[in-house]
Amino acid sequence: MHENSDAHAERLADATAMGAVTLLVADLDGMTRFYRDVVTLRVLDEGPDAVTLGRAGRPLVILRHEPSLRHAPAGSAGLFHTAILFQTQQALAAALYSVARHAPQTFTGSADHLVSQAFYFTDPEGNGIELYWDRERTAWSWTHGQVEMATLYLDPSIFLGEHLGEAAANGSTAADAASIGHVHLSVGDVKTAYEFYVDRLGFDKTLDYGGQALFVSAGGYHHHMAMNVWNSRGAGPRMPALGLGRVDLVLPDADSLGALGERLAHYGTPIRDDGHTLSFDDPWNNALHATVA
Repeated sequence: MHENSDAHAERLADATAMGAVTLLVADLDGMTRFYRDVVTLRVLDEGPDAVTLGRAGRPLVILRHEPSLRHAPAGSAGLFHTAILFQTQQALAAALYSVARHAPQTFTGSADHLVSQAFYFTDPEGNGIELYWDRERTAWSWTHGQVEMATLYLDPSIFLGEHLGEAAANGSTAADAASIGHVHLSVGDVKTAYEFYVDRLGFDKTLDYGGQALFVSAGGYHHHMAMNVWNSRGAGPRMPALGLGRVDLVLPDADSLGALGERLAHYGTPIRDDGHTLSFDDPWNNALHATVA
């Protein structure tokens, strides 16, 4: 159990992790097919207005049908990408192979970030997706409290050639576990993001890209969340729109959740507390829920 007092009271518990990401969608059937058949998630729960998809019983993406909403204007705050973390390069290669077969036009890039290998896509309604695999933490480098990350060329064809065996190509990794490794947001400015996500919410800063992007985490991870202004500098609070519906945070115990609630209340952040979940918004009206594992 995490010791969440004294020195740790102002920080999120080390064992904090990301939960599911909720997307508000116009075409529920089409988006379900994409995340199931292309991204290789499995349908865990299905209703008339919402579908939950994930891996190994773990919810990763929740699609909520909101046909009355429209896309936000260009330059708005919101989701930059949802990043799905695979446990092995073989499972990542199988997902990459699936995208290459079924929706190659959705591919937007790839990179070796030193801490990870990542492939980027855009879903049919314009939401960014990252599929990635982490190197062991012992291979990460830290300098003056910041993790060393880069954007090095990563050839998808070479990656597939090295890691996609016949078994994986035929679905042997389809039931393997995966998780939401991190969520990357578009915001109006990095200073306000720091004040909210580090000072109030209690993440640790892991990397600052000179006022353009901020990376934060709990427990020494390279990043659980990131915020950038690359497409959204100066953006104000979001109006209801398709795209990001909610980001879930999973804390390890009730004490950690209670400490978070007290911290947010101390800073005057409006909170909705139903006894199990804390619900609150960041300065751009991105909705967050914090609950206990």
